[in-house]
Amino acid sequence: MARLISLVEDASPLLREASALLAPFTGSAHIVGITGSPGVGKSTTTSALVTTFRARGQRVGVLAVDPSSPFSGGALLGDRIRMQEHATDPDVFIRSMASRGHLGGLAWATPQALRVLDAAGCDVVLVETVGVGQSEIEVAAMADTTLVLLAPGMGDGIQAAKAGILEVGDIFVVNKADRDGAPQTRREMRSMISHSLRTADAWTPTVEMTVASKGEGIADLAERIAEHHAYLAASGVLERRRRNRARGEIEAIALTEVRQKFGDISRHGTLDELSTAVASGTIDPYAAADQLLKAL
Repeated sequence: MARLISLVEDASPLLREASALLAPFTGSAHIVGITGSPGVGKSTTTSALVTTFRARGQRVGVLAVDPSSPFSGGALLGDRIRMQEHATDPDVFIRSMASRGHLGGLAWATPQALRVLDAAGCDVVLVETVGVGQSEIEVAAMADTTLVLLAPGMGDGIQAAKAGILEVGDIFVVNKADRDGAPQTRREMRSMISHSLRTADAWTPTVEMTVASKGEGIADLAERIAEHHAYLAASGVLERRRRNRARGEIEAIALTEVRQKFGDISRHGTLDELSTAVASGTIDPYAAADQLLKAL
């Protein structure tokens, strides 16, 4: 599994063959995205959920994506101590991935890595990402169920409304619920969810309370995750989400190929020639773009 994911990260020429071989074994794993602002306890919550799922006999994969740096390792796996209790469990696979400093890392590598974990027989795959910028939207696009973690006193409710997270979160979790202000944060989130734009037959997000460091509320959270998965399967939404995810994956791969060919053309000077022509007024940029596309 580790070697296959390395092929994904390195965009190895062997990836196409490996992907074709894996395809018949995919489609069973429940992919759960976990996001939230730094410091809300995503790593601790992820570890606690792994413990709960394993107690139920489920095989678990963990994929931690760090969209900021290829060197930091991410909040979850940069500090191995938090996942130490699972390190020797043969039915838990943990992998950190860096997106190499650009959003394309999420669009290209992560869906392929998820396929590897799915094909390997993981019942649940937890995808944790640093909750900064677009990463919440990105993880929601690749997950069946999206958890958005909040913490009291951090203004996360307002930030969620500003960033549009209310529309993509399936389950909201007020972690560190033993702190002052937790009930108020829960009330605020419930109020905002009730006023958010959702279709009448859509799943109504719940707001759970947890203290992940003590394991409190994690069993109930796991139940909500199971309930959401059952809803997705019964309503046909699961199939639609996975179809949309596949569409995005296909587009990402195709665009990556186009960018590679674009780079080849640029190295041969075609783009420089067109840039000179546009700068001198010989042709307009739209005509130049058309010529460049024809060259592809």
